[in-house]
Amino acid sequence: MSARILVLGGGFGGLATVQRLERRLRPDEASITLVSRDNFALFTPMLPEVPSGGIELRHIVTPVRAELTRTTFVLGEVTGIDLDAKTVAVAHTITGALQHIGYDQLVIALGSVTSTFNIPGVAERALPLKTVEDAEALRNRTITSLELADASTDPAERERLLTLVAVGGGYTGCEAVGELVDFFHNILKFYPTIKLADVRVILVEAGGKLLPDLPAAMGAYTAKNLSERGVEIVLGDGVKSIDEGCVRLASGREIPSATVLWSAGVRPAPLLKSLPIEHARNGGIIAGRDMSIADRPGVWAIGDCAWIPTKKPGEWYPATAQHAIRSGPVLADNIVATLRGLPTKEFDYQSLGTMASLGARRGVCAFPNGMILTGFLAWVLWRSYYLARLPGWDRKVRVGLDWALGVIFPRDIAEMRLYTERVASSAARDAGMQPHLHP
Repeated sequence: MSARILVLGGGFGGLATVQRLERRLRPDEASITLVSRDNFALFTPMLPEVPSGGIELRHIVTPVRAELTRTTFVLGEVTGIDLDAKTVAVAHTITGALQHIGYDQLVIALGSVTSTFNIPGVAERALPLKTVEDAEALRNRTITSLELADASTDPAERERLLTLVAVGGGYTGCEAVGELVDFFHNILKFYPTIKLADVRVILVEAGGKLLPDLPAAMGAYTAKNLSERGVEIVLGDGVKSIDEGCVRLASGREIPSATVLWSAGVRPAPLLKSLPIEHARNGGIIAGRDMSIADRPGVWAIGDCAWIPTKKPGEWYPATAQHAIRSGPVLADNIVATLRGLPTKEFDYQSLGTMASLGARRGVCAFPNGMILTGFLAWVLWRSYYLARLPGWDRKVRVGLDWALGVIFPRDIAEMRLYTERVASSAARDAGMQPHLHP
């Protein structure tokens, strides 16, 4: 009887593992099943360009089924993992129907979710930027706020509507802020009552510098570039709470705002905490260097939910797409080796560098040798690298056209809603307001 390989999660790590398994395994050697809550894979490095209209959302998602040749795909949410019984409970994403899937080899690649750090008001009032739903919600909130400000005659309300606060100075926060500033520069001509000086974009970082996990020169250039483009940068002051229409900082400062982008951090999928295995301080799974789980033969972990040690004691590979893509094939090879009674290999990878796009044709890039590249060339390198990594030639062409057309035409400000009563209520909620229902 052939082995049953079950992969949980269709992100970078899970999909890279499955695709390698399809190439390495003989047809009669094992069956492969991939479970994912979405039927598409999202290319997250380009997500910050979606709310600003720089890229069409559908152009950075790839249908999972189109990427598979012999793997069984299951659309569903993982609701439970029984490591002793070797079964996984999966609820169908659409119908909610529950099924239990058995396995002989299990790959846990469930990724991460936005972390609110239990700060009051964050979950209820802030907007994350991690999923396609998040990108659309942020875009709707931004455009709705402009529409409301255009119609408002109350100066205080206009100021609140035209103030966007981004919390978290990492990749997502800096890249999203840079893109949104471009967005405002590009579209305010369609709102004659709103001047560029009326719009405030504030970036709040609790630490002492932007891009805190990267070389200091990258953070310094990012702060300088965003400041010159009108972004107000607040360092060393974290968020205490987010109230109705107001962000309260630990220092006591209050910032009235209708739009709060939350990019202060992520944490592994909460379901993993219940597993009887060793966990890291944030709830992630401690894996071996070959990505296996101690005392659980046939169980592996990869991606954002896994802590994979490097050669240096006490150091771990970062939770980035670059590492997930490279670790997937190694994990697949280790599963094949295990099935064939051969020894596994340790994951050993030297990062190609780190990059961030800041909008306005500017970027920052750090190479492994310590060299830092900033400005236009760094932006070109960022676009070239990620366009090459985007799955599928059709997606590459579409994103390339999005970028080319963006040079010629203004950004789209259509909110993509038909204003029925139901959708108008949805728009009000997205704007942080109470829905108004007609009698």
